[in-house]
Amino acid sequence: MTHARQQHTIQVVAHRGASEDAPEHTLAAYVKAIEDGADALECDVRLTADGHLVCVHDRRVNRTSNGRGAVSALELADLAALDFGGGKDPDESPDWRDREYTSVLTLERLLELVADAGRRVELAIETKHPTRWAGQVEERLIELLGRFGLTEPPPGTTSAVRVMSFSGRSLHRIAAAAPAIPTVYLMQFLSPRLRDGRLPAGSRIAGPSVRIVRNNPAYVDRLHRAGHRVHVWTVNSPEDVELCAGLGVDAIITNRPKQVLSQLGRL
Repeated sequence: MTHARQQHTIQVVAHRGASEDAPEHTLAAYVKAIEDGADALECDVRLTADGHLVCVHDRRVNRTSNGRGAVSALELADLAALDFGGGKDPDESPDWRDREYTSVLTLERLLELVADAGRRVELAIETKHPTRWAGQVEERLIELLGRFGLTEPPPGTTSAVRVMSFSGRSLHRIAAAAPAIPTVYLMQFLSPRLRDGRLPAGSRIAGPSVRIVRNNPAYVDRLHRAGHRVHVWTVNSPEDVELCAGLGVDAIITNRPKQVLSQLGRL
């Protein structure tokens, strides 16, 4: 492939882990992503009824587990009793036969995995909204990141964690409480008020969908000229990877980290 405008290494971010190969948001998916060489791991977080942050995308667990109900109405023990194998064939990977690999994953456990990875692996954490726990999600997140020493990077280094959201209010809360943590404003559609490259207050990185990039490729340049990095989601097809590489985006968020790394010539 050609990289006419690629002057830097594009970060490859594993969306919900290596979620094409393993059940999303499970330990199996994140272990696979680290083994595949992903630069960063993306996860969604929700707050349980008893105050634990868990990696679950949907408001309810019906789609991704063998249980039912809203995450916010369930306690961690309730979620721990469920299987989040998500219909993937356990025979494809011996690890999936171990209950630990398909049980609900807490953010704390994911942070431990990253800390023990043996190399720098960054974490992109998305807060989900709306939620009955407005404000409490961000408070709990900052407290947990502080315990791992991630709210303030060591001198001379860049942050190994960033917080993403479609909610500008959520990012504003994060920026106010922990200004050293980069924030990513996610966009499903391009708002007319943001077409010139501006981002909402408290947002430092642009997170457009790949659909926005396909339909408005010049938008990436406008964002860069406005001083913003550009992290694009969810980029899975070779054609979209080629497009993003040619436009010089800063990060590709994908369900297929190994394949994307290979296409970018890094494997």
